[in-house]
Amino acid sequence: MNQSLRSYLVFCDMDNTLLTAKEGVPSCNRAVIKLFIQLGGRFTVATGRPPESIRAALGDIPLSLPAISCNGALLYDFSTDAVLRHATLNRAQASTAIRDIMLKFPGIGVEVMAGAGEMYVVQANRYTHAHQVDEGLSSVACPLDSVPDGWVKVVFAADPETIRKLGQFAKTRFYGRDNYFLATNSIYLEIMPTGVGKATGMRDLCALLDEPIEHTIVIGDYYNDLEIMKEAGHSVAVANAPAEVKATADEVTICSCTEGAVGEYLYSLIRKASE
Repeated sequence: MNQSLRSYLVFCDMDNTLLTAKEGVPSCNRAVIKLFIQLGGRFTVATGRPPESIRAALGDIPLSLPAISCNGALLYDFSTDAVLRHATLNRAQASTAIRDIMLKFPGIGVEVMAGAGEMYVVQANRYTHAHQVDEGLSSVACPLDSVPDGWVKVVFAADPETIRKLGQFAKTRFYGRDNYFLATNSIYLEIMPTGVGKATGMRDLCALLDEPIEHTIVIGDYYNDLEIMKEAGHSVAVANAPAEVKATADEVTICSCTEGAVGEYLYSLIRKASE
């Protein structure tokens, strides 16, 4: 085991960083992650996806640390199938927001994730359908009042222009202090518990492992990765990231997501450790 590789805790975003929904994980990423872990490196994901979706997307890629799931609302240990942390929304405040938004945007897709990230579809559209298909998610269609307690996040899904307008609308409304809105993709806007995000998930996991935050490396691509990238000991943006994300990062890959950016970066760590 390479002790210098062992000192790294790598947190990798999934969508458009590690993989794309349509093409999956590039084969070079898959091979280099396995090698990195075999040589003693520690690797996990920090993603908006729930555990079921993470498992479906990664397949035989191992994780050597618990995953930051649902944008930090869940810390999930796949080695024991256990939830280590579970942050929840204020249901009453989130419900008020959902009802208000559904009136203003009648065709909006609405998903609620509860428990260990199980998906409940309150209002379906083609974007919620694509979400389930692309991420291999099972779901239950049910009215808002029938969704079980323990909400970890709400996802609004629509075309980019509708999501842009929804983001602007949400800024003009106040639904209470316990939840906040987070844009995670051009077609998704989410409600998250206040004070919870990928960065808090990383801090909590470092505390559980008794590891200094300085040992962390974060690889990301989007605006919702900025907070955790700023918090990390070292941050890496993939080549397809927006300019603002690249400007925040300590390092930018040559490859894009589909070309194997994660494999490129991890292999550079392996080479450094073997010099």
